[in-house]
Order: sequence, then C-alpha cells, then structure tokens
Amino acid sequence: MNDVPALTAPSREALQVEQDGPVLHVRLNPSQHDDTLSIAVVDALIGLLDDLHDRPDVRVLILSSLGEDFCLGADRGEYQAALAMDPTGATLRRIADKAHRLCQALESTHAITIGRLHGSVLGAGLALAAYCDLRAGADTCRFRMPEVGVGLPPAWGGAMGRLISEAGVARIRELMLTSGQFDAADAHRLGLLHQVAPLERLDQVVDGWTRPLLRRSHEALILTKRMLAGYARADRTAEVALLDSHLLTSHLARTG
Repeated sequence: MNDVPALTAPSREALQVEQDGPVLHVRLNPSQHDDTLSIAVVDALIGLLDDLHDRPDVRVLILSSLGEDFCLGADRGEYQAALAMDPTGATLRRIADKAHRLCQALESTHAITIGRLHGSVLGAGLALAAYCDLRAGADTCRFRMPEVGVGLPPAWGGAMGRLISEAGVARIRELMLTSGQFDAADAHRLGLLHQVAPLERLDQVVDGWTRPLLRRSHEALILTKRMLAGYARADRTAEVALLDSHLLTSHLARTG
C-alpha cells in the first residue's frame, strides 16, 4: 500500500489514507488519541470524497479507525465553543451543515463504501457508518444514539432518515428516545450491520466483499448504488435533514 500524497498536513493529522490499487483505506484517529468526529475530521473526509470525483480508479473505499473505538460521536465541545464565539449561531450552523455535506458525499460517491466497525460506535459515529454501503462489525461492538439522553436533538448529518430507511422507524424511534445501548447482534438483526465477526476475522469479512466487488462491472455498481439510494429516499415525504443544523443551533442557544 502507498500513502496518498495529495493529503494536506491537517488532513494527515485527521485521517490515515492509503491506496492499494483500486481500494482506498481511510482510517480515522491516526494519532490513536481522539475517537471523536471533530471538525477537522469532517473537513478532511469532505475533501477526500470531493477529490474522488476525479479518481475513477478508486472503486472501493474502506472506512475504519485506528483508535480503541470506531467513533465516539461528534465533539460537543467544539459546538459549544463555536456558539460562545458567535452567539448568533451562524458559525455553528455552518459547522453542522458540514456534517450533512459529508453524509451526502459518502452516499453519492461512485466508490462502494465499506464501514469496518469495532469498539463503541456512538451518535455521529453511527450516523457516519450508516451512510456506508456495507457495514461489518466486530462481535464486541457497542452502539448507542445518546443525543436525547444528553439533552440534544438527534440532528447530525441528516442521519435520522438514513437510519429509518436502513432499520425501520419503530426500532429507531425506541433507540433514539431511550438512548439505549445495543450490541452487534442487535445491530445485525436491525440491518445496521450486514456481517458480524470476531475482531480478528473482521478483515477477512471485508476482503470477502472487496474481491467480488472488484470483479463486477464498475458502471453497473455505480448505477445500482444510485438506484438504491433513490429508492431509499423515495419513502420520505420531505427532506427534513436540511433543517438539522438549525435544530441543533437553536437548541444549544437555548440551553447554553
């Protein structure tokens, strides 16, 4: 594998990116010190996905983490700091809108995206994973949507609609309202994980998807991915995800 030289210095601090032929490995938390989805990480992921428009050679993107956990969610401290710096909420809205841009970019990229999950997958981390086309998790994974439990609306990246499409409104309602933790077996039953395996076998599961994907017609995969995304959106009567940044900002402004 080779490092991708086009990454800027801030991006290299936020992500580790390596290309192995048509497969791009994107790893969160290269320092292994911060498992949150900070603004720097969101910016780096948006930049990377934007650059993929000019990289048809990249056919599969594998998203994982080098930390103890896949992702512990968004950095709430950054949101509070943005609101303190700009009480109008305009800065915070721009930050929150980036999450929506990231999730849309992940959903619409031509590459087939695979989430390789381990440890805790919380809040925004679960939202990010949900936008991957395929998701494999270690059997020790723990999932939670803690937003309501800490007094926040579940407004990151427009993920509520995606989660409902993937797992169904009844179960997502329960998990969001109660902020209850669930394990890999539950996530598999819900459809939030496609495959579950012991951590030491997780790479084998991912490789078991990657090899046949690379043998398929690239154009057929792209068209199928976009058709699936279109049908998944068709049952939404309105795209309320565009309001998420306003919901988050107004709530933090009232409680800050």
